[in-house]
Amino acid sequence: MNTRNVYIIGAGVSGLVAAIELEKAGYYPVILEAGDKIGGRIQTEEVEGFKLDQGFQVLLTAYPEAQHYLDFEALSLKIFQPGAVIFKPGDIFSVYDPLRKPLKMIPMVFSKVGTVLDKVRMYQLTKTLSVKRDEDIFSSTDMTTLEYLKKKGFSGKIIKNFFKPFFKGIFLEEELKTSSRMFEFIFKMFAIGNASIPEKGMQEIPRQLFSKLHNTKIQYNTHVDHIENTRIYLDSGDVITADDIIVATSPETVFNQLDLGPPAYHAVTNLYFSTEQSFVAKPVISLVPDEQFLVNNFVFLTDVSKSYSADGRALLSVSVIKDVSAVENLEKLVALELEALSGIRSAYFRHLKTYHIPKALPAVRDTKNWLPVQHTKVYDHVYLAGDHMLNGSLNAAMTSGRKAAEALIGAYVV
Repeated sequence: MNTRNVYIIGAGVSGLVAAIELEKAGYYPVILEAGDKIGGRIQTEEVEGFKLDQGFQVLLTAYPEAQHYLDFEALSLKIFQPGAVIFKPGDIFSVYDPLRKPLKMIPMVFSKVGTVLDKVRMYQLTKTLSVKRDEDIFSSTDMTTLEYLKKKGFSGKIIKNFFKPFFKGIFLEEELKTSSRMFEFIFKMFAIGNASIPEKGMQEIPRQLFSKLHNTKIQYNTHVDHIENTRIYLDSGDVITADDIIVATSPETVFNQLDLGPPAYHAVTNLYFSTEQSFVAKPVISLVPDEQFLVNNFVFLTDVSKSYSADGRALLSVSVIKDVSAVENLEKLVALELEALSGIRSAYFRHLKTYHIPKALPAVRDTKNWLPVQHTKVYDHVYLAGDHMLNGSLNAAMTSGRKAAEALIGAYVV
């Protein structure tokens, strides 16, 4: 048993993974969590018998860190169909992954998503990235994702119909300014693994991580005002003196004395509706390429996991990337857009809840997938964790938590 007083600030994925690694080394850490539950940005709420993930999120089964820390079988993962369905008013067509679904090769050739040459290039890109090493991806020449797609020769048609709406929904920004390294990594993850959700909601992921902890205490509703050296000042006025600290939350909120610059995040608005049944009727992500629409993408989560509904009604998750802070009657406008896309009257889309998530994803300038353990160190005995240090992903959150714990443990190894 290690008797050092180690505190972790934040019970999100990074903090939980850090605690797992510290326990392996004999530590008994304490997690200070501002909220009343674990999970950080991964939360699932029950509303009227439906499970609502706060923000449309998926688990990519190819994530290396997820494979290490999670028991996929115990999560009872439900799998999305590879590809996407494109919705335009009066027109619907599909995108298929020919490597994963060879029988869809012919339909893909004739799909209106892009030109025949686009589909050849898509096939080649999928094949190339499937075998490209992660370290080669993250050391490659960097550019924006949009520049990358144009350099690869993709037409404006397929960029508009598929790449933009699909990756806008992942990167949560409208211009595809996100690093091409991140694009290659995520594209590879989709190519070699599956997009999935746990049967009972995304919060099953942090719950499973928490279940691995046996010697860690969590103090909920504990708001940290700031940190000075190894003293933790709480909003309550109490002061905790720690031997070591891992900050697994937005660092600018606790380091008053450090010039960390303004925080940068991408936002998303996630709306939920219930309907009697799905008009898509298959476990697939649906994209809306028309930029006049507020809706960027949507999915019937009950097509993926029936457990998201208690009574058999369909649950529809809608993502809006645009700034809607000044939009009035948002729910009615989105329902009208769904009517235009599906032909189903807007009155049949019953609104359940809307989540405005201003800090949905960190806007990372220097995108990477690995960092030396010493780079997690702020100063002696204080360490950082969080996906903001690498890239905006569950994989990065886990990596950073592990690296922070390794740095702390390594500081005492002679």
